[in-house]
Amino acid sequence: MQLYDPTVAGPERNYARAAAMPDLSGKTIGVLHNGKLNAQLMLTSIADLFEERHGCKTVPLFSKSNASAPAPAETLQEIAGKVDFIVTGLGD
Repeated sequence: MQLYDPTVAGPERNYARAAAMPDLSGKTIGVLHNGKLNAQLMLTSIADLFEERHGCKTVPLFSKSNASAPAPAETLQEIAGKVDFIVTGLGD
């Protein structure tokens, strides 16, 4: 039998929040959905609100195949080259 100590610290991570955009007018939105039930509907509805309230535009949806894993680096790079900000979340 092999035992593991669950109290061992993981790798140190230095995450920082992106600076807030001073104005959303005319910005391009990326929508990244995870394929879960209702995610696409919920996220596109949120993007529609940004369009109505701030004059934003939305590029076609991006998706990831595994709801439990991060989006692949290639997908994130593709999105980053096309949008000013991303809307993502769970739908169930």
